[in-house]
Amino acid sequence: MQNFSELGLSPALLRAIGDLGFENPTPIQEKAIPAILSESQDIIALAQTGTGKTAAFGLPIIEQIDAQNDNVQAIILCPTRELGVQIAKDLESFAKYIAPLKITAVYGGADITKQIKALKSGTHIVVGTPGRVIDLLKRGVLKINNIQWLVLDEADEMLNMGFKDDIDTILAATPAERQTLLFSATLPQEIMRIAEEYMHQPLEISVGKRNEGAANVEHEYYMVHAKDRYEALKRIADINPKIYGIVFCRTRQETKDIAEKLIQDGYNADALHGDLSQAQRDYVMNRFRTRLLQILVATDVAARGLDVNDLTHVINYNLPDELEVYIHRSGRTGRAGKSGTSIAIIHMRELHKIQRLEKLLRKNFSRERVPTGKEICEKQLFNLVDKVENIEVNQTQIEQFLPAIYKKLSWLSREELIQHFVSVEFNRFLDYYKNATDLNVNTDRKSSRFEEDRFENKSGKKDIQRERGRRGKMAYTRFYINVGHKNNLSVPKLIGLINDRTQNRDINIGKIDIMKKFAFFEIDSRYESEVNRAFKNARFEGVDLMVEISKPEPTTPSYAKTKKMVEGNFDDFEWDKYSSSDNKKKRSKKKKR
Repeated sequence: MQNFSELGLSPALLRAIGDLGFENPTPIQEKAIPAILSESQDIIALAQTGTGKTAAFGLPIIEQIDAQNDNVQAIILCPTRELGVQIAKDLESFAKYIAPLKITAVYGGADITKQIKALKSGTHIVVGTPGRVIDLLKRGVLKINNIQWLVLDEADEMLNMGFKDDIDTILAATPAERQTLLFSATLPQEIMRIAEEYMHQPLEISVGKRNEGAANVEHEYYMVHAKDRYEALKRIADINPKIYGIVFCRTRQETKDIAEKLIQDGYNADALHGDLSQAQRDYVMNRFRTRLLQILVATDVAARGLDVNDLTHVINYNLPDELEVYIHRSGRTGRAGKSGTSIAIIHMRELHKIQRLEKLLRKNFSRERVPTGKEICEKQLFNLVDKVENIEVNQTQIEQFLPAIYKKLSWLSREELIQHFVSVEFNRFLDYYKNATDLNVNTDRKSSRFEEDRFENKSGKKDIQRERGRRGKMAYTRFYINVGHKNNLSVPKLIGLINDRTQNRDINIGKIDIMKKFAFFEIDSRYESEVNRAFKNARFEGVDLMVEISKPEPTTPSYAKTKKMVEGNFDDFEWDKYSSSDNKKKRSKKKKR
């Protein structure tokens, strides 16, 4: 491994990074710094969160900045305010011995007049979020027509947040001869399209395989019934008394609910979501960074750009719809060479997602059993004993109180004193878990991916009402939708369509079958009427949607064989015979019209 002095950096930069305690470059720094210094070629750098990407692009850019020229020479785009502020602080630390180099962070949620003043006074490097950068461009305050470097940091996150049009606008305002540096944790197809559209023969630098998670993160999952998710979360927190982590939820409301429950149950927790003002957000984040909070409950959008080290756990209360997002979540622990654990709490119908994640990450996920009450009590007891044993005693401060305390407790024997002391903290765990049930789901049956029970009435026919996609204890209703592969429908798009139309991400979605011209999907039967209402007057890719209840998928051998034979051309199959009679009537009326 090289050291920083061998990478071609100036003494001023070496002195600054020495003050920061940096000795040897990380793998991405070792590869990227010399390439940016010696090449004018565009670069795609693939590296996980927490691997030192800011220094990888920041040090060589600072090295080449002309500090005597007050024009903006480099612009760094990032997805969130927090990340922008952090990057700007890091760059200022690197450049502290290079006067008069100036760095300005521009972002929404803050006073724009101060940012305008900083830009007008002259700055060399601008770090900004796309929205605020465009605002400043329109005002004519930010000039980037002569920049030499354009950095897209966390490029995949910016695309996930819908910034593609903003990026297009910004790139159009930059000179064609700029050097574009794209840094990303994953390389989805959207990133590759940006590279093809905006970059010229980019050099690809990688310190890991595409879409691979951090090497020092362990991946675990717990399988429970959906109704037991919160109880499972509590037990995971209790079995890890020193936990310092983030719990990811899908929706703002779920984030609020889970955080409130944790607070009521005595945990040092709080929520981070889009409904918070910037002042509230800063307050929560400051408490979390200083470890006054042990658990932060957040949505993906709210947590983007967070830069917090030493997290022990990332817990997926719900798996994300886009599995690549899991890579970003898990990358928030196990940073800077430290180990961490990424946990997913799933129900049986999500097991296939774990299998897909294993393929995506090229890593095995270990299934863990939700701890029992006895195991938690034992862990908490010994954690308490360790705290007592290792506590630092300030003899001077407590000495004046000890005689009275000794006298007060003199009637207790040594054993009794220990028992009383331990019980003060420990009784609440004993009381709570004394009748704790086993939350683990039994998956020893033939099909753990789509477990279902079939019922027959006395006549030997399937009971449609009971069989409506019934799996485990949850009943599912099967729906037909009149778009398919031909209309660019995919599983993620269909899930997103359901979430957007219903405005409810808590609805359990079951099996999905997408054909050429139509598709079937299953929904928790409790939300049957809600789905019917949500899709009225809906459109997708220019098509008026028709969504209606279908019969459950037949399980006869002839049906399965026919389906297999016509898979890929299933729209020609006579699916009407497997739909409800009411729906047949609706379609026959439409044909007559």
